[in-house]
Amino acid sequence: MKKINDFKLDADEQKLSDSFDKGEWKSVKNLKKEIAVAKKTAKNTLRKNARINIRLSNTDLVRIKQKAAFEGIPYQTLIASILHKYAAGHLEK
Repeated sequence: MKKINDFKLDADEQKLSDSFDKGEWKSVKNLKKEIAVAKKTAKNTLRKNARINIRLSNTDLVRIKQKAAFEGIPYQTLIASILHKYAAGHLEK
């Protein structure tokens, strides 16, 4: 598994990285417009505008906090990321 800036790449990320390294990517015609669309999409996708309260077992919470610490992110961010991936259909068993 390849690492970029100390982050491990998953299989999909590795394929993208390999494709880029092989020079298979081509620039789009209107780069500024595409960047603006991507920024708007990211802003709308990443907006956190709802709060929830959940109850977890202490054991699960400790494990989540350990995994978050290993990744170097707050545990709430890890939980939000997991829920987002699940809701988007990207979380695999």
